[in-house]
Amino acid sequence: MELVIDRLTKQYRNKIAVDRISLKLNEGVYGLLGANGSGKTTLMRMICGVLKPTSGEVKFNGIDVGEEKYRDLLGYLPQDFGYYPEFSAYDFLLYMACLKGLTKHRAKEKANELLELVALSDVAKKKIKTFSGGMKQRLGIAQAILNNPKILVLDEPTSGLDPKERIRFRNLISQLGKDRIVLLSTHIVSDVEYIASKILMMKDGQIIHEGPLDEIIRTIEGKVYECTVDSKTAEQLIDDYSIINMRTEADKTVLRLVAEKSPCETAVAVPAVLEDLYLYHFSEGVMKSE
Repeated sequence: MELVIDRLTKQYRNKIAVDRISLKLNEGVYGLLGANGSGKTTLMRMICGVLKPTSGEVKFNGIDVGEEKYRDLLGYLPQDFGYYPEFSAYDFLLYMACLKGLTKHRAKEKANELLELVALSDVAKKKIKTFSGGMKQRLGIAQAILNNPKILVLDEPTSGLDPKERIRFRNLISQLGKDRIVLLSTHIVSDVEYIASKILMMKDGQIIHEGPLDEIIRTIEGKVYECTVDSKTAEQLIDDYSIINMRTEADKTVLRLVAEKSPCETAVAVPAVLEDLYLYHFSEGVMKSE
């Protein structure tokens, strides 16, 4: 099982949204991490065949993204997932199953099976308009895997969810990655830190890091510091460096920051985590792990 992305490019007039990206993805969960405007959604839409690339190609086991056969192997949950508020969860899945070409008997079977999987069986007959954000997202996952896809593409699936729903959702995604390719796009570090077998970090239309979590974190080892300072020094450090975390202890301020070299006398080098690496590359528009 292999999804091959070869020199994929998308250009809008003078802006290159995706710049000659080449990747090979196999079974597992891939976390696509990047700031807003980095090109994540454009890349995912091209992988799903929703958007035509300026150049390059996408193939799964030799099947081109433009072929009908490819679409049969694809499950997609876009960032703005559309649903019919007056439909019940069960009826909505039957409707989506019909669009995906499932027989009536198979549609009913899959609808019940997936509602159980995403923990919505007890509200199967309730209207979607009564659902919480997390319930709607779980229903979105269910519709995306109705056809048992080999490629599952999820664009910002946990955005707006509370911590409990996010954990439930992450566990579900992890489970789904056992026998398919799952590409999960997010700007929330913890969503990929816990479940992704590989991290893809995207900036300005390019993949700047690709690999297992521990491997890409090594690129920032020795550049993360913690220091305990007075308020005046803290203000200066905040002006000069990318601050990851800040807390007050008695009359002192404890800062965690990213720097090429020791920022002050009290600074101590500490082990890096994924959030540190993100901030190292995206100090504008700081993202916090939730």
